[in-house]
Amino acid sequence: MRTTVIGSYPFPGWLEFACQNLEKFGLADRAELQDDAVIAAIHDQVAAGLDVITDGEQTRLDFNLSFYGFLEGLELEPAPPRQFGPPAHDQRGKHQVTGELKAPRGLGVVEEFARLKRLAPAGPVLKASVPGPYTLSGRLAGGDRYAFTEQLIPIVRAELEALVKAGCTEITVDEPSMSCYAYKEDPARYVDIFNRTVATVQGKCRLSTHLCFGNFKARAVGPRHYAPMFPAFLGMNVDEIHVEMASREFAELELIAQIAEVKHVAVGIIDVKSYYIETPEDVAARVRRCLAFAPAERLSFAPDCGLSQTARWAAKLKLKNLVAGVKLAQLG
Repeated sequence: MRTTVIGSYPFPGWLEFACQNLEKFGLADRAELQDDAVIAAIHDQVAAGLDVITDGEQTRLDFNLSFYGFLEGLELEPAPPRQFGPPAHDQRGKHQVTGELKAPRGLGVVEEFARLKRLAPAGPVLKASVPGPYTLSGRLAGGDRYAFTEQLIPIVRAELEALVKAGCTEITVDEPSMSCYAYKEDPARYVDIFNRTVATVQGKCRLSTHLCFGNFKARAVGPRHYAPMFPAFLGMNVDEIHVEMASREFAELELIAQIAEVKHVAVGIIDVKSYYIETPEDVAARVRRCLAFAPAERLSFAPDCGLSQTARWAAKLKLKNLVAGVKLAQLG
C-alpha cells in the first residue's frame, strides 16, 4: 500500500513574499528561489516517508494558472475582476482567446521534472502532474469551451510525450473540471477527451487521474458526489484513479470496490480542508475501512487533494501521520 501525494505543496512564507516582489529579483535570483523552494518541498515529503513525491509545484503560481503564460493566442488578464470579499472561483478570472492556441515552448512541466530529478534523493518515486485540456479550457473566454479543449489536446499530449522521453515513470493528468461538472455534462464525452489526450503515452508510464471537486482557497466548486461519473469514468485509460474521501466523511466509499476491479485506487484519507491533524490511529482506522472494499495490492493512500491551500506546518504533520498510519494498519 503506497503513500503518495497529488502534486501541489504549500509555498514557504518567504516564497510567497518573493512572488509579490519578483521585479526586485534577477533571473539568477529567481532560479535560486525555485531550486530552494523545491528542495524544501522535497525535504518535507522525504522526511514524512512518502513512497511517491513531487516537486510540490513550487514554481507554479497555481495548479493551472501558470500554464497560460506558456500559451500563445491569449490575451492574459492582468487581474481578476473581483479581488476582495470572501474567496471564490470568480477571483481567478479568465483569459481572452485571440487566435490559435499554441505552446511552442511546451507547458514547462518537463523543466520542472528535470529540476526534481536533479534535486531529489534516491529512493522515492518521482511523479509529475499535468493539467488536462478540459480543465485548462475553463479559464479561457471568447468562444466554446469544447472547441478550446480540442485545441489544447495536442498541446497537453505533446507535454506528456516529452515527460516520458525525459524519463518520468509516473504522471498524473489532473482533470478536476471533469469531476466538478460531470453532474451536468456527458461523462462519456469527458472520457473520450481524456483518452485521446493520453493515447500516445498509455502503457509507457504509470498514469493516474485525480477526481476532486475543487480546492481553490479550500472551496469546492461542484456537488461532491461521484455517482454521476461512474461507471463511465472506469473507461479512462489510466492505471490509477484518485478519489477524495476524507473531507466527504467517506461517503460512497464502496465505489473503490468497483474501481479496484479494473484499476488501482488512490484513496484520499487526509482532509486538506481541515486543520484537524489526523493521528496515525485515525489514518490506520481509515485504511482498514478501505480494505473492507479493495485488496491491499490495489490501494494507495494520499491526501484528498493537493496541499497548496493548507498551511505548511499542518501539511508536514498530516503527511507524517499519513505514512505512520498506513504502516500501523499494515501491522494488523
